Amino acid sequence: MSKTYTITAALPYTNGPIHIGHLAGVYIPADIYARFLRMTGNDVIYICGSDEHGVPITIKAKKENKSPQEIVDRYHQNIKQSFSEFGISFDNYSRTSSKIHHQTASDFFLKLFENGSFEEITSEQFYDQEEGQFLPDRFIIGTCPKCGFEESYGDQCEKCGTSHNSSDLINPRSSISGNKPSLKSTNHWYLKLDEFQGFLEQWILKENKDYWKSNVYGQCKSWLDDGLKPRAVTRDLDWGVPVPVKGADGKVLYVWFDAPIGYISSTKEWAHENKKDWKKYWKDDKTQLIHFIGKDNIVFHCIIFPSMLKAHGDFIIPKNVPANEFLNLEGSKISTSKNWAVWLPEYLKDFPDKQDVLRYVLTINAPENKDNDFTWKDFQNRNNGELVSILGNFINRVVVLTKKYYQSIIPTKNQLVDADKLALKLVNQSITNVESHLNNFKFRDACSEFMNIARIGNKYLADEEPWKIIKDNPERVKTIIFVSLHISSVLGIVSEPFLPFTSKKIKSILKSDNHEMKWSWDNLKNNDFLISENLKINEPELLFSRIEDSEIQKQIDKLNKNN
Repeated sequence: MSKTYTITAALPYTNGPIHIGHLAGVYIPADIYARFLRMTGNDVIYICGSDEHGVPITIKAKKENKSPQEIVDRYHQNIKQSFSEFGISFDNYSRTSSKIHHQTASDFFLKLFENGSFEEITSEQFYDQEEGQFLPDRFIIGTCPKCGFEESYGDQCEKCGTSHNSSDLINPRSSISGNKPSLKSTNHWYLKLDEFQGFLEQWILKENKDYWKSNVYGQCKSWLDDGLKPRAVTRDLDWGVPVPVKGADGKVLYVWFDAPIGYISSTKEWAHENKKDWKKYWKDDKTQLIHFIGKDNIVFHCIIFPSMLKAHGDFIIPKNVPANEFLNLEGSKISTSKNWAVWLPEYLKDFPDKQDVLRYVLTINAPENKDNDFTWKDFQNRNNGELVSILGNFINRVVVLTKKYYQSIIPTKNQLVDADKLALKLVNQSITNVESHLNNFKFRDACSEFMNIARIGNKYLADEEPWKIIKDNPERVKTIIFVSLHISSVLGIVSEPFLPFTSKKIKSILKSDNHEMKWSWDNLKNNDFLISENLKINEPELLFSRIEDSEIQKQIDKLNKNN
């Protein structure tokens, strides 16, 4: 039965391009899931957009002597185009600097304000007298009280990783003017998170203990065991969504508060453009809300945003938050500041028409339950040893044999023998396994099971050896090729969530639209053949090409040159 899903992917921050860590942790698994749900007949919206507020934007703008709007405009376009070229199938990709988002975030704040969900607290914060502004944590530099690193930020030391308050720094100074800041009183609004402690314990620790991923559950439990405290939802800054109440001049909504509301405003934007009712996707209890994020965002999507939604009172809360761990690169943590990353725009330029290769490698090696590592050598081996030698080889052999023996016309099958029935049974079991894994957010296992279908096909061809019996038993060969073409058609469908560009090629070669039976996920499970006898298919076409050592060495040299 068709269900309604709202799938969100963490809003990428617009102070740099997308890299493989973002793709592996969030955007590829979310895209696989959205594509699969669409294929199985569900009502799905896949929502995202650029996160364009916050301190790092203003820091970058000051360094480049540009306005924050100029910075976000540049990276918003860069990110949006990269996602499009890579085949990420968002239904809408919006931005938090848009008018509809500012209005949505303001209305959301006011509703919580009117509901009494905030408390106003006065505190002392660092202030730069020369610049005439309060200093967010990232605008304060000093000596780390733990390791002695002299360039620690106000909220975290980049050297030892310790989190701390800006007041803990030794010899703090403003990163803008270089002067020693003074302490000055300021008022801010805080979300009363402690009032949602009981709700969150019941919802997460009891109702979802066996349903959510262990890494997500564990981090949530740690936060709840420590006890929740009020958290500031506003800050002193001139870039962001202005706080929409009297006495709040010079204050904006904290980026962690306004960013997740971006999912709602992006849905509104999509609904307006497509003449749909956005409320169905955020206010209907039958709708399943799924957040795809990295582990650094767990607290915001499992503790804070659900508390905001609950405080508002009109919205559904997430059904699941299948957060991933981090992806490392060549044995070291990805670092954007050190340029230790594989950037998506550069990959698309260096490896044209190889989007699916990266999608496959990042899925089969996804950091689902623990941090994982990407290496260029593994990338090459996965391409040459699996995509070329297993999947590409099987499809090509079948299509070439069809052309050689039958002038590319699908032959008429004869009675199936045990070998045919076994191959088809194994393929059907793999389809069932793929579906089960995808429904349970096990994308690595699902991708591996999809590739297993090609392995089954290769083994079937190798065992039956049609090239050896074509003269003595031509009728048997017709059945072997027919069964092999059916397995190829299965791969054309099952590959779509994982390798959409390859799926399109397979369907084109086999003329998917010309067969009597519709090539759909539901029809995969009917134990019927998807292909029609006597239909002429297209010429053979290589799905993948080998990647040579020189291409890989070039990428390794590029990384080492940057460091």
